Amino acid sequence: MKKAKITIHGMHCASCASNIERSLRKTPGVNNANVSLLLKKGTAECEDSVSEDELKKAVKRAGYEAKTVEFE
Repeated sequence: MKKAKITIHGMHCASCASNIERSLRKTPGVNNANVSLLLKKGTAECEDSVSEDELKKAVKRAGYEAKTVEFE
């Protein structure tokens, strides 16, 4: 299991953050996701098989842009 930190652009309200969380959680291999509107960042707990590209696509599906994804 690994943790990803995602920098997100384009959020304007709490609903934006909620939509991104929902999209990340629907991604296979993602166990949990949290997005902070104030910090413009999100975190995702995911399986080792989940790639940076998959997380960026999940954010894009919600209508936003993931600038960076860093794994811990």
